[in-house]
Amino acid sequence: MIQSMTGYGKATATFGDKKINVEIKSLNSKAMDLSTRIAPLYREKEMEIRNLITKTLERGKVDFSLWIEKDAAESATPINAALVENYYNQIKQISETCNIPVPEDWFATLLRMPDVLTRVDVQELSDEEWAVAYKAVEEALQHLVDFRKQEGAALEKKFTEKVDNIERLLKSIEPYEKERVTKIRERITDALEKTISVDYDKNRLEQELIYYIEKLDINEEKQRLANHLKYFRETMAGGHGQGKKLGFIAQEMGREINTTGSKSNHAEMQNIVVQMKDELEQIKEQVLNVM
Repeated sequence: MIQSMTGYGKATATFGDKKINVEIKSLNSKAMDLSTRIAPLYREKEMEIRNLITKTLERGKVDFSLWIEKDAAESATPINAALVENYYNQIKQISETCNIPVPEDWFATLLRMPDVLTRVDVQELSDEEWAVAYKAVEEALQHLVDFRKQEGAALEKKFTEKVDNIERLLKSIEPYEKERVTKIRERITDALEKTISVDYDKNRLEQELIYYIEKLDINEEKQRLANHLKYFRETMAGGHGQGKKLGFIAQEMGREINTTGSKSNHAEMQNIVVQMKDELEQIKEQVLNVM
């Protein structure tokens, strides 16, 4: 089954007082185009995360985010009480020594002093915490892959419908082919007899008509288009990773349809060709989303 490049996955995990959030989105792209936003604590693992994403998703414009939420009580920056007391004693001593009035608002003054509200603890990523975070990354990726498969199934259904329509339209051309030959012959002979009013060699005219009609023959184009439609179906059944190949096949289908249109020389046949082009254009638009 084919897969779409469009997808979304999210996962959360808990470690101690932390809630670890992972979110990943993907859109269509010719290659892997990965951008990441990773919480500072986990940045040392960025290459490992990138390798996992690239291996799992293969292709697409991918946005990856990993961030942490903490309990407000735990995440608040602590006030360094010892440093506040030290500043208080120093200011009081300077006031007494230099005969300078003490501050009217001690708290406002002391809280503005250097490092009073600076967090001094240094966090290190433990193996246990990374194992929990890594599992969340894997879970988010799996959700995105599942999303891609669902979208791929919808695309496959759409492609099958469009290919069936083109095949049906191709068969509907057949009744007009013999009619077209007759009309071409009648139009030319009528022009010679009524418009130009000259005598002509009927045997030579028949030879020229055969040559002319052979130049307008579309049997080869019909056969090649039928083969391309069959190959498109087989490629879809081949699994994911077939997006580029399906795009190439769609281009070849377009060439045969265009040549059929240029050779048609018949209003009804050309109308059918326009309908086939419309069906193919919808395939080309959506095939860009296929892995």
